[in-house]
Amino acid sequence: MKISIVVPAFNEEKFLAETLAQIKSASSAFTNAGWDTELIVCDNHSTDRTAEIARAAGATVVFEPVNQISRARNTGAAAATGDWLAFVDADSHPSAELFADLIREIRSGNCIGGGALFRWDHNTLNTRLWMPILNAGFRWRRMCNGPFMFAERAVFKEIGGFNPEIFFGEDLELGSRLEKVAREMGKQFVILHRHPIVTSARRFPEYSVLTPVKVLYHILFKPTVFTANRQQARRWYDGSRRD
Repeated sequence: MKISIVVPAFNEEKFLAETLAQIKSASSAFTNAGWDTELIVCDNHSTDRTAEIARAAGATVVFEPVNQISRARNTGAAAATGDWLAFVDADSHPSAELFADLIREIRSGNCIGGGALFRWDHNTLNTRLWMPILNAGFRWRRMCNGPFMFAERAVFKEIGGFNPEIFFGEDLELGSRLEKVAREMGKQFVILHRHPIVTSARRFPEYSVLTPVKVLYHILFKPTVFTANRQQARRWYDGSRRD
């Protein structure tokens, strides 16, 4: 068995080195299981040292000239040679325990893909309040979210990967299609919940107090919402990154 870990990265020089180090450490779970791994970073037309940092960490670096998260994820996946794909955001830190849960699901033979719950890296009143609520919604709705997603590579290719027309919400849209395929195959689409992935709360200060309410509304009533308009998703493509 071989796992391809794909990291899309756009101007992530502040976070990428730590993320790749954490991925390598967590990948001990795959090594202990006797599985092979490869680490692929897709440089999504960065203007900083993202690609240089990735190469220094020993990752295979591929380049996607169109600055769009769906295309970056797909370009990274196209370079993968593993049996399974695991997508990790460039500011997110998986644990060996999370990867061990992934191994367990793959070995069951009943799973074709899924995601994981998350934990913000900043412990504030807002994050403490909203994190369990949003995670409960993601688990109930069986929704993927960007920090960590996985899929059997053959199934991922069969359904065409991430939708290249989507600028935001590509994780939700892919998850809905994977879940549909899983039902048709008599298999499962799972949300790993025992060991949430740690992800950056750097953008949290940009949001209004109503943002989590809006997210919860979408979870409850519009669980597959996505944005095909680049202007509406501009905050994800403005090139700035918070410390």
